Amino acid sequence: MIEIDFLEELDRFSFMIRKRVSSVYSGARRSIRQGRGIDIYDFGEYFPGDDLKAVDWKLYSRTERLYIRRFEEEKSLTTHILVDASRSMDFGKKFDYAAMLAAGFAYLVTKENEKFALATYSEDLRDVMQPRKGKTHFLNAVELLKGKKLEGKTRVNFCAERYGGMIRSRSLVVLISDFLENLASVQQGIYKLARRNELIAIQIFDAGEKNLDWLSGDAKVYDMESSEMMRTYISPKLKAEHEERFAEHIQGIKKACSEVGADFFSIATSTPIFDAFLEFSTVLG
Repeated sequence: MIEIDFLEELDRFSFMIRKRVSSVYSGARRSIRQGRGIDIYDFGEYFPGDDLKAVDWKLYSRTERLYIRRFEEEKSLTTHILVDASRSMDFGKKFDYAAMLAAGFAYLVTKENEKFALATYSEDLRDVMQPRKGKTHFLNAVELLKGKKLEGKTRVNFCAERYGGMIRSRSLVVLISDFLENLASVQQGIYKLARRNELIAIQIFDAGEKNLDWLSGDAKVYDMESSEMMRTYISPKLKAEHEERFAEHIQGIKKACSEVGADFFSIATSTPIFDAFLEFSTVLG
């Protein structure tokens, strides 16, 4: 399922995350974060829960407002990769493609000697690998994805809330899914994961889901997640309406990502894996 050959091509990309939040995470590079360090970088407004030791009281005496000192220091990048393993991902080669993308991100992180965590989910979190470095960790992740059984429905909102509570520091989250569920759930999941983190949301779809070219006339349509069957007539008009709703669903996800500053990609399984990473390089470089 997972072809390893293409991973060597990814070496040309430097795994650097563009600055969008107040902290820039880069393994061996300088970063800005609240806390103790060598040099004061700037000041940020105090919020409940911030370390009171970082408050600049001299600045408070002049402004009568609470500000905290932010320091420049070293910090390692932690990447969290979440892969949808619900039954709907069994359509075509969606899960195989998602697994290749997940392996690609994990490989890039490993090459930078940084930590990554990997989890699969459907109705709940299923396999959760804690953040670690190293080739052994990477190979274990590949083996996990190779043997994954797909089951259950997709619940992005619920799983995002649960996983978000496990992230201990501001990180990069890569969310890979077909996002074929209620739009509100997908949007809420995106809001939760992006609240304190960098987020890259990647939608995987099969062209057949979009245009229904493989269906016509009287047909039995099965819901892969619920196993429910519906009889219907697949007309050109119905296909056009379906494609329009599909596009609206994607636009709704894209809008949610835009609102929180997350990066969104919608990738067909017919897209060569390396071409997908070329597209991702616009935000990784």
